[in-house]
Amino acid sequence: MIGLAILLLIVGIVLLLLGIFIGAAKFLLWIGIIILIIAVIVGIIRLVRRSV
Repeated sequence: MIGLAILLLIVGIVLLLLGIFIGAAKFLLWIGIIILIIAVIVGIIRLVRRSV
């Protein structure tokens, strides 16, 4: 589960950077943001489950 969160985080950062640097691919910026949010949520759920 934590591997999935790390993978999503890396993919999100890459897409975010591509979206910033390539003006024609603005949708990558939004996809990167969404994937980063999902990765953060998965990480938080992992922390909560571990502490319970």
